[in-house]
Amino acid sequence: MKRFRLFLFIIPVLVIIAALAIVSTASTSSEEGKARVWVEFAPGMKGQVQRSLNAAGAEFHYEFDDLNAVVVSVPEQALAGLSRNPNIISIEEDAKRYLNADEVPFGVDMVQARDVWDTDRNLVVDSGAPTGAGRTVCIIDSGLFTGHADFASVNILGGYPSNWSTDTCGHGTHVAGTIVANINGTGVVGVTPGTTSLYIVKVFGDNCAWTYASTLADAANRCSAAGANVISMSLGGAKSNTIEKRAFDTLYSKGVLSIAAAGNEGTSALNYPAGYSSVVSVAAIDSTMTVADFSQFNSDVELAAPGVGVKSTVPYVETNTVTVSGSTYTGGHIEYAPYGTASGILADGGLCDATGAWAGKVVLCQRGTIDFYTKVMNVQTSGGTAALIYNNEPGNFLGTLGEGNSSTITALSLSQEDGLVLVANSLGQSASVFSEIAWGVSGYEFYDGTSMATPHVSAVAALIWSKYPTLTNVQIRNAMTSTAMDLGAAGRDVYYGFGLVQAKDALDLLGGGTGDYGPLSVIVTTDKTNYLNKQTVYITVTVEDKLGDPVSGAAVTATLTTANSKKITYSGTTSSTGVVTFTHKVATRTYGTGTYSITATATKDSYTAGTGTVTFTVQ
Repeated sequence: MKRFRLFLFIIPVLVIIAALAIVSTASTSSEEGKARVWVEFAPGMKGQVQRSLNAAGAEFHYEFDDLNAVVVSVPEQALAGLSRNPNIISIEEDAKRYLNADEVPFGVDMVQARDVWDTDRNLVVDSGAPTGAGRTVCIIDSGLFTGHADFASVNILGGYPSNWSTDTCGHGTHVAGTIVANINGTGVVGVTPGTTSLYIVKVFGDNCAWTYASTLADAANRCSAAGANVISMSLGGAKSNTIEKRAFDTLYSKGVLSIAAAGNEGTSALNYPAGYSSVVSVAAIDSTMTVADFSQFNSDVELAAPGVGVKSTVPYVETNTVTVSGSTYTGGHIEYAPYGTASGILADGGLCDATGAWAGKVVLCQRGTIDFYTKVMNVQTSGGTAALIYNNEPGNFLGTLGEGNSSTITALSLSQEDGLVLVANSLGQSASVFSEIAWGVSGYEFYDGTSMATPHVSAVAALIWSKYPTLTNVQIRNAMTSTAMDLGAAGRDVYYGFGLVQAKDALDLLGGGTGDYGPLSVIVTTDKTNYLNKQTVYITVTVEDKLGDPVSGAAVTATLTTANSKKITYSGTTSSTGVVTFTHKVATRTYGTGTYSITATATKDSYTAGTGTVTFTVQ
């Protein structure tokens, strides 16, 4: 699986096309040795054909008189005789048909997205559920293939520059699919299924390799100008820049939540812009919730999300096959090897850890011992026409010659199973290798990288923010970090940060389970604990939300109960800092000496009311 390095985007190596398409396979009835087939008969010959089928032991399923056909299950040994019946025009397999359906990548459920909008798991958005609608995610990347089927109903607001709607890398399209691929009966589903709005800023051109910090800062500003709530950046670099940092700090102060990849070098080095305090840094984990070996680890890592084997949308389809004696085996393209065709006698190269007598041959190489590049170059140096590297464990793999390397011969990866079959049965036979990539079509691909983890977090932010659009970027960020599933060492650590982002838990924290923002916290204080006659008591009421952030505009009612049980009521509204202040003039002749108490209640629409108390003494 392709691991994407930040600021270095290489065309990936294997396309897995959409999930459950209509297919045709061999079909048998429930009884062994029977074939289920369509039998077409000559006009007017139905009775004669039925008698022949009954004599053959047929089991009838359907009769289509208008089509001059019946569907039956018959013993396989009877097919040859029936095919010679002059009253039968054709016998054709009753091919199976399968349900078309969207595939839900593992990361969608791992971040609890469907726990928010599809609790019954029927791939229909629950009525009234938060979906990300009303929020805009700006993707800064390699562009977007807007013609992909999974973006057909997505609200794409536009982009920059003029070629933003093209993607010659596939990276930006993959990121977008994780965020917003819609439910359309095929392909994959995103964390916010076709609901979050997108704005696209393309910063990687045809080289798909790198851009500048200044270009990134400009892109982020364009995101903000387009009304983006979240900026998703599956990119980065090793060096910080003071003014770039200021740009992201400024956007954060304006209410934009920026999220970026932690980096793919597998070291403790910081990666930027993820390394800035105003940007959320995202690490990558696999399907077992284990941090990926390539994921950066440092004190800046804030959240973790799925980033290994993530299936999403790409603007291309690859076909990689080898055909021997009429049997075709599907493989993967070895990255940095050329696409093309090749043929030759199939030869066993063992581990291909040395050159061999392989001139004009297609060479099978077992994975292991040495790197893929050396294996392929040994085949190339020996005059081989193509290298087929088969796995040394069950299943296939995605291989690479390594950044900066290349070959002149095509190289494919094969599963261990297919490789062993070819070694056992096909050596010395003619083999044809085909490797092609077609662009501008709706494809799907598995990628690795913190680049793939980042859009999971960006989409979760949009998802929970769509439920509570009046909350700030700081509150959304705090909700995600406060409810992240703790992984690794207890508490925040350098590998997972606060842990795996959890959409449903974040909503619950904010009151998502009850339809409001949760209970208000009310803190009541006085400027002193003891007072004398004619002194002034300054009463301060502070109102906060569940995350400890100040709540402005809350209505506060404070009731002062005096030492002689008289009650005095004050009312007011909290300021932008969540504070309202009242004063009381001590009058011992009227209210007595002893203990006084204050009970303050705060209310605000979409919040659960909260109460706080304090006491003081009058001497």
